[in-house]
Amino acid sequence: MTAPATTSALYDVPGPHTRRRHRMYALAGTAVLLVLLGWIVYLLIHTGQFAYRKWMPFEYKGIQELLLNGLAGTLKAFGMAAAGSLALGGVLAAGRLSEHRPLRWVATLVVEFFRAMPVLVMIFFVFVALRVQPLPALVTGLTLYNGSVLAEVFRAGVNSVERGQREAAYSLGLRKTQVMMSVLVPQGVRAMLPAIISQLVVALKDTSLGFLITYEEFLHAGKLIASNLDYGLPFIPVVMVISPIYIGMCMLLSWFANWVAKRERRSVKTRQVEVAAAEPAAPMPGDTRG
Repeated sequence: MTAPATTSALYDVPGPHTRRRHRMYALAGTAVLLVLLGWIVYLLIHTGQFAYRKWMPFEYKGIQELLLNGLAGTLKAFGMAAAGSLALGGVLAAGRLSEHRPLRWVATLVVEFFRAMPVLVMIFFVFVALRVQPLPALVTGLTLYNGSVLAEVFRAGVNSVERGQREAAYSLGLRKTQVMMSVLVPQGVRAMLPAIISQLVVALKDTSLGFLITYEEFLHAGKLIASNLDYGLPFIPVVMVISPIYIGMCMLLSWFANWVAKRERRSVKTRQVEVAAAEPAAPMPGDTRG
């Protein structure tokens, strides 16, 4: 009974005329999208983007292996950058939350500097100035940027935990490190999990910058295929093949985040039920049993 009353208090329930108007807007918007999609398909057909010659490269085993190797390179760079970013973000977040002012200032300076620096500039600097291989340069640039962003995400998650839980943990005699690792960090990470996954998706997409320093990743493989004159420069077919794979990898990360969040909620509910079942019932007044 409470939810409908609250909903009606926030805004008026749409009447039949309003609902009809909303349906008309939805149909008009759908029609516009279909027309736009049809126009795009017409342009692709008119410019010969669906011609067999442009799609023929994907039949060859060598091209397929090139794409698979590029995909493996992307996943390798992403895995290393994700692990490094999470570790660096945790260290910098601990520095930002430290009670020691010099340590907090240093961590703040590092976080703000690398958050402000463009990723591509850092990648080029490591690659050219330090003269390292493309993979370490790409991973280093991604780690420094995404790690500094994740540091702020972790810090916000820890600060979002209710102050009473921190005080209750200290009242039980726990040390600061125990309070942080056992009480604050698990709840903070759980609260900020969508933001963490979103930043990892950014890191995954930014691995495509590796082709600028000749790292053999997925986009670099697609560029080699698209620039082949023998197949009529199949840029659009390459984009149509590569884009769904990038989107699928990002959606897989989002699905994994949702799965972890749902599993965590189920485990919390299970623990709450177990605690409630273990608590003895309060004795009734005048009850002399036991």
